[in-house]
Amino acid sequence: QVQLVESGGGLVQAGGSLRVSCAASLRTFSEYAMGWFRQAPGKEREFVAGISRSGGRTYYADSVKGRFTISRDNVKNTVFLQMNNLLPEDTAVYYCSADSHSSWLGIPLKQEEYDYWGQGTQVTVSS
Repeated sequence: QVQLVESGGGLVQAGGSLRVSCAASLRTFSEYAMGWFRQAPGKEREFVAGISRSGGRTYYADSVKGRFTISRDNVKNTVFLQMNNLLPEDTAVYYCSADSHSSWLGIPLKQEEYDYWGQGTQVTVSS
């Protein structure tokens, strides 16, 4: 059974940093492109960042570019999202996702392209 388990969320002041992690129980982790999405109260879930199977390509939403960094460890089956210079508008539940259909350098941007999802971790940024 595939499981994605996020951790590392919490409360931080504006300008601060957090790193969220996602541990995956995928048989061959490197066969999956990974993504982070977020959903704020009253808003739709949105793409935040994605990383290719190889880890060699990344892609970010404009709203987080230059502040967030996605990375992966294909030995530890974990994907990370380092979030710096956090803003109150970054407050949301952050979800990890995995896609089994991407090419070695592909990065899906749409929710419907991902096969598996974690339960989410809350990130709250106070002003």
